[in-house]
Amino acid sequence: MSELRELYQSVILDHNKSPRNRGELAGANRRAEGHNPLCGDHVIVMARVAGDQIEAAGFDGRGCAISTASASLMTEAVRGLSAASVKQLYEDFHQLVTTGEAREDSELGKLEVFAGVHEFPLRVKCATLCWHALRAALEGGEAVSTE
Repeated sequence: MSELRELYQSVILDHNKSPRNRGELAGANRRAEGHNPLCGDHVIVMARVAGDQIEAAGFDGRGCAISTASASLMTEAVRGLSAASVKQLYEDFHQLVTTGEAREDSELGKLEVFAGVHEFPLRVKCATLCWHALRAALEGGEAVSTE
């Protein structure tokens, strides 16, 4: 089990050191900010949506390794999904980071690297901040907070 944990940690560290989809997203038509006042994480999530499908997602801001890696992996995972699929993916992700267990039929893929977050309850907000911001952006909101 420790080899799996090391692999998960290396994926999180890689996405923190070299985040994917960071920076302004050209043609973004959805945007929301997220703030975690407890640790200072601040994220801006952008999406380019056509109809009900996310063509691309990006983020910017500052945060801890878990927050940055979560945003990086999230932007990869949601590309091509419908808003309903994103909502289900968020619910599966939230279950994973709060319990350490994923639904048997979940489509988390690489997001499963966050399974260990449940051992650190204060870090759940770090891992989910970008997800809250994305949901707000898709629902027409502009800002969220983990207060």
